[in-house]
Amino acid sequence: MAANPKSTAALGRGGRLELGEVLATLVADGLLATDDAKRIRAAGRGGRGVVELHPLVVIASAKPENRADPGKPLTVESLTVWLADKAGLPYLKIDPMKIDAAAVTQAISQAYAQRHRILPVAVETGAVTFASAEPFDTHWAADLSQMLRREVKRVVANPLDIHRYLMEFYGVQRSIAMAREAKQDSTDNSAILNFEQLLELGKSGEIGADDRHVVHIVDWLLQYAFEQRASDIHLEPRREAAQIRFRIDGVMHKVFELPAAVMTAVTARIKILARLDVAEKRRPQDGRIKTRSAGGREVELRISSMPTAFGEKIVMRIFDPDIVVKEFAQLGFSPDEERTWRAMVERPHGIVLVTGPTGSGKTTTLYSTLKHLARPELNVCTVEDPIEMVAPEFNQSQVQPAIDFDFAAGVRTLLRQDPDIIMVGEIRDLETAQMAVQASLTGHLVLSTLHTNDAPSAITRLLDLGVPHYLIQSTLAGVVAQRLVRTLCPHCKVKAKQDPQTWSVLTRGWVLPPPAEVYEPVGCLECRNTGFLGRTGVYEMMTVSPRLRGMITAQLDLGAFTGGALEDGMQPLRISAATQVRRGVTTVEEVLSVLPAGE
Repeated sequence: MAANPKSTAALGRGGRLELGEVLATLVADGLLATDDAKRIRAAGRGGRGVVELHPLVVIASAKPENRADPGKPLTVESLTVWLADKAGLPYLKIDPMKIDAAAVTQAISQAYAQRHRILPVAVETGAVTFASAEPFDTHWAADLSQMLRREVKRVVANPLDIHRYLMEFYGVQRSIAMAREAKQDSTDNSAILNFEQLLELGKSGEIGADDRHVVHIVDWLLQYAFEQRASDIHLEPRREAAQIRFRIDGVMHKVFELPAAVMTAVTARIKILARLDVAEKRRPQDGRIKTRSAGGREVELRISSMPTAFGEKIVMRIFDPDIVVKEFAQLGFSPDEERTWRAMVERPHGIVLVTGPTGSGKTTTLYSTLKHLARPELNVCTVEDPIEMVAPEFNQSQVQPAIDFDFAAGVRTLLRQDPDIIMVGEIRDLETAQMAVQASLTGHLVLSTLHTNDAPSAITRLLDLGVPHYLIQSTLAGVVAQRLVRTLCPHCKVKAKQDPQTWSVLTRGWVLPPPAEVYEPVGCLECRNTGFLGRTGVYEMMTVSPRLRGMITAQLDLGAFTGGALEDGMQPLRISAATQVRRGVTTVEEVLSVLPAGE
């Protein structure tokens, strides 16, 4: 959006932006129709609240057409970019994961920031950067520069973001400070008693008033994780300060630090919510929390605690039903792979295995498949450790090793429960494998997981467990190995030329010409400048054909067996991934970071 020099002079003459002058400037710049400007001016006089009265918010809420981009409305973000250009200042999309909230909130008080509608976003040795949606109101900058004795840099940001993160950053820091003070007061016996009483109140479902700061921190942490599309939340205690990290699209990101004493209180709060034993800190515990996202969507979290050198480490795995259960095409299956997978699972009996390391999407594949198979006329049962996500379509059971209710015992019991389809969380030992085989032989479809690197290795794994080769021949219908790779952001990816040498590393041993055109990551607001948005699966699908059954022997030659599977049409993970690169879904570099060329 090129600035019109004449119209720029009319903006901010009184310091703060006025709706009329902003509308007139937008009309002069050819971004807004005159009729829309009149309509917005008439409606804008009834705005409410500090943020709602900001001219950019008033204009965007009316959703007028952007005449520079016909068919699309003027949004707060596009208007903010335009305003930054008019003011000759850098535009900043506030990314809370890249801001040290503890440092920036020390720069100025919340009251001062609210009064001038500014938000500190970066603190350096000789400078502090402030975001503002009022770029022509500059009198505060000189005052702050003198007060802070540092250079004051200014950027322009979305007024809604400034208002939101001003409240969040200062609110969370205030809660942390209050929690730390409460913990430091533990030298007083009454303070210790109050803290222990608080835990008892939490166990009974009552939240004491003195605990509101810890409640606030935990609530903010969960909502923040949902918003950032995190799959896991890691709370990691250290000697001086505990750190909080999110796993987003398979990559760990450090997002926050908490004082060690505050982390202890936060950990206790999470254990209370998960119905864990708060007093027990010496042994690992597992639990779950059911909550809701800001949009009202129900979300389940699986909680795992583990003692470490400096306290309990908590990992919360997030299971969003809208993300976990998907259609086959959304999982990354190609049309051929979907047909192969359906042929494996839409059968009355047999064993189908999904293999891969932890975090490779096996749970998502199995739950999505069960959701597809579950019909009113079928009895679908699962034995899991733990139950990853509660689904109303299944009968789910969790193993309890402490009372000798393991996977094998669970499957043995299920066979008396008249099941049609059985899902076993994992085949870990011979007894479980034998029960899965027995269930298959008696006319049931069994779905389960194994930890192997590729599909053919599942046969050797079953043989290593002690399953007789003739039973594997009789029951195994197919094996799918899978991995997850990050997908390119559709909003910013650009066309590029594929390097033939890199392509040959990926497709080693296969004659696949490099694609004429691929895509590469760039980075934008939607993907938080990573260039990637979400993940998809790559699959190695091995259907156990009659020829392969004949090759399964007690002394299996894995190399010959793998060669036979390839001749029968199995495509290695690398080639499945190469297909995704050809489709413009991901990049060779991303695939090789997840899947070494030797696999």
